[in-house]
Amino acid sequence: MAPAGWTAPAVFNSPHSGRQFPEEFLRQSRLPLMTLRKSEDCFVDELFLSCVDHGAPMLRALAPRSFIDLNREPYELDPRMFSGELPGYANTGSPRVAGGLGTIPRIVSEGEDIYRGRLDFAEARKRIEQIYIPYHRTLSALTNSVLAKAGEVLLVDCHSMPASATAHVAPPGTGMVDVVLGDRFGSSCAEDISAFVEERLQRHGLKVLRNKPYAGGFITQNHGAPHRGQHALQIEINRSLYMNETTLEKTAGFIPLRNLLEDVVKALLPWLEERFSPRQLAAE
Repeated sequence: MAPAGWTAPAVFNSPHSGRQFPEEFLRQSRLPLMTLRKSEDCFVDELFLSCVDHGAPMLRALAPRSFIDLNREPYELDPRMFSGELPGYANTGSPRVAGGLGTIPRIVSEGEDIYRGRLDFAEARKRIEQIYIPYHRTLSALTNSVLAKAGEVLLVDCHSMPASATAHVAPPGTGMVDVVLGDRFGSSCAEDISAFVEERLQRHGLKVLRNKPYAGGFITQNHGAPHRGQHALQIEINRSLYMNETTLEKTAGFIPLRNLLEDVVKALLPWLEERFSPRQLAAE
């Protein structure tokens, strides 16, 4: 979604909140729709959508993550899923593929196999060519447009995480972690930008970790090059803050959290304008 006036040197992205399930996919799957949605970053696009009101665009997926994962390499594929051999350019050896979570996922986040049988590679190629490649072309066009106008750009990659995801890394006695910021241990985003977002979240009473257990995925890695003025920061929001993880319904916490995140965005965007360049970013 594009703002009425594009004034902020940032782009927001929600690659895992898509919820338009193709009928053919539902027929191929052995799982009910509710189980397929367990991989979804439910409502994350809505949580951050205020960015549009404050001058920054948001790109959000329509296709569900269980159908195609946009936060992977284009051909990160599990050979166990396909009836024939995969082409040599497919990455079949990544840890994500080994875990069943490649570009075409084999399992949902709770570990259940998605498909009744094997797929043809042509099916994977169709999804990649019709969904993945256009999505990433659009994302690159958005960030490159800001970079050309403002001299630098911040990509905010928006995600959610299960409440249990940080139990093993939370400092003793601190309880639940609310937000994990991923900047690839400083390689995808300048330290002062990560620190600004962290401090603003903490100011609202949220418990924040950096890079544990999520340091940033393919999008953060691919778009983060601070030495070239390209910054990418992944934000993982604890789902229990705003939704019921069993029913996938919003709770009473949704609107307060959305308002809190809008306050963070309202503080971040003008700060970025001042930090990045004395030039004004103006809509074409």
